[in-house]
Amino acid sequence: MSTSTADRPDTAAAAPPAGVVAVVAHRKKTFGGGLDELRASLVAAGVGRLLWYEVPKSRKAPKKVRRALDKGAELVLVWGGDGMVQRCADTLAGSDVPMGILPAGTANLFATNLGIPADLPEAVRIALHGRRRALDLGRLNGEHFAVMAGAGFDGDLIRDADRKLKGKLGRIAYVWTGLRHVRGECVRTRIKVDGADWFDGEASCVLFGNVGTITGGIPAFDDARPDDGALEIGVSTASGAVDWARTLGRMAAGRSDESPFVRITRGRKVTVRFAAPKTYELDGGARGTARKLKVKVVPGALTVCCPDPSE
Repeated sequence: MSTSTADRPDTAAAAPPAGVVAVVAHRKKTFGGGLDELRASLVAAGVGRLLWYEVPKSRKAPKKVRRALDKGAELVLVWGGDGMVQRCADTLAGSDVPMGILPAGTANLFATNLGIPADLPEAVRIALHGRRRALDLGRLNGEHFAVMAGAGFDGDLIRDADRKLKGKLGRIAYVWTGLRHVRGECVRTRIKVDGADWFDGEASCVLFGNVGTITGGIPAFDDARPDDGALEIGVSTASGAVDWARTLGRMAAGRSDESPFVRITRGRKVTVRFAAPKTYELDGGARGTARKLKVKVVPGALTVCCPDPSE
């Protein structure tokens, strides 16, 4: 069973509220009493200067984050799900400006793995007063991800998952959507990990995990930690309905490494080559297709406001 990183020791010291705080919010996502409550909470907390940006889609967030940095933001609060967090993390990577996560929306796997609750007042408190932790990010074909990335079967189910179904059924929605893709053929896949050949054969899915619990709330990588300077790498050879039913069942039960159709290892730099183009995604967002993936870990790339381990 995976362990929340909130339970792990950390040496970072708690910091007072920053003088210049930027909010970058997905206005269509709901959380607690909404954005009005958030603004009131920040004013009451004594934030010196508040920069406020709302976007209708997560892909418009990076421009706002860059604007906030240009205006001297000392803390960036991200309101949204994993897609919103990923876009902002990609922009903040390497800046040393902390990110506070306000987990609005239906998918908040990064926040969950870090122990940030779906409670607005507590999430705000953690963002303002929590420990600042330097966490790793993955980088796939030039773009950072915080939770996981994948190609093949996983990318297909992300692309086609019905948002309404996802909102109503959560993990079951991914399994249901995924089983619609069992007709997808395995393709010849070659994977190098840290310069050495690791896999060469027919595969339907390749995953890269920065944390333990991934897409659909499935605990796929039991030993993953976002502060160990490495990524978890998984490849699946499942190809039919029966194979995938067994694989998804074991993943959902937290026993991914016991599946005969799954191999898992750990590394810092990965190169994947497919015989045919495969759909790939980052933190729940589809990006298109590719025949080659270049993936690496970026240690300590992002500073995140996290709960104190003693809590």
